[in-house]
Amino acid sequence: MKIRNVCLLGGTGFVGQAIADQLSPRGIGVRVLTRRLQRAMPLAVLPTCTIQVGDPHDPATLEAVFRDMDAVINLVGILHEKGAQTFREAHADLPAKVADACRKTGVQHLMHMSALGASSAAPSEYQRTRAAGEEAVRAAGPDLAWTIFRPSVIFGEKDRFLNLFGKLVRAFPVLPLAGAKTRFQPIWVEDVARAFVAALGNRRCFGQTYELCGPSAYTLEELVRFVGTTLGRKPRILPLGSGLGMLQAAVLEHLPGRLMTRDNLRSMSVDNVCSQPFPEAFGFQPSPLEAVVPEYMAATTTRARYARYRNYAGR
Repeated sequence: MKIRNVCLLGGTGFVGQAIADQLSPRGIGVRVLTRRLQRAMPLAVLPTCTIQVGDPHDPATLEAVFRDMDAVINLVGILHEKGAQTFREAHADLPAKVADACRKTGVQHLMHMSALGASSAAPSEYQRTRAAGEEAVRAAGPDLAWTIFRPSVIFGEKDRFLNLFGKLVRAFPVLPLAGAKTRFQPIWVEDVARAFVAALGNRRCFGQTYELCGPSAYTLEELVRFVGTTLGRKPRILPLGSGLGMLQAAVLEHLPGRLMTRDNLRSMSVDNVCSQPFPEAFGFQPSPLEAVVPEYMAATTTRARYARYRNYAGR
């Protein structure tokens, strides 16, 4: 299937920018729908990218921006509820509106970002609403081809996962850690984007739900220690039991920045790892975390500064 134009919802986010960066050099037109123009300005430099300001939750707006699109990629998701912004609205109601607008405007392929662990029986509202969003996409009917992606935690230069622990490791010699034994299988943001691009318009991927994980699984404690080692630190980690962990989350969810919420911790009561190997349909294997993270995270260390000095000197 020939795809010439793609509309990105959530295109100003971490994954959206990576996908746009990979689509534009291929000559594919990228339309980014955003509520705030300023957030989309980094994408404006891409030669095939246009920015449209509007409310993605408004059905009329969705139909207007989808009308001449071959494909739509919905990346909208939130980690924390805030005021009127709820998991239900972002993860379940919006996908239903997107699928309906795609059908009405003749979009050929809808690609939907969900999350590993999405299930109607999951312990957290985040995971349950992700499952509801998947069902809304699948219910779109035979007139709309769809593909669903379920990534584990996504890492990269601008992530809010490993970089958060990097800040904590730098600031505190001792870290009380809830969910320390929960296992994750992190995947690089560029590999997630590459999977989306590989599946775009690919009939082999229609009607499929793909789990996306990196090559290795780690406990949260192991990931924090890896971050510490990368930064030249040796944090003392104090794993918290379920009761103390929930108490910590209850405190943190009321502080500025919301580092953790009780719903986040409920998500972490089950491992976040893939049940099968990385999909062969995409034609590549994901990069190991150890080969990528030091390239950007260690850039803040003294040793990395020496490398930059050598580059400036032409060595």
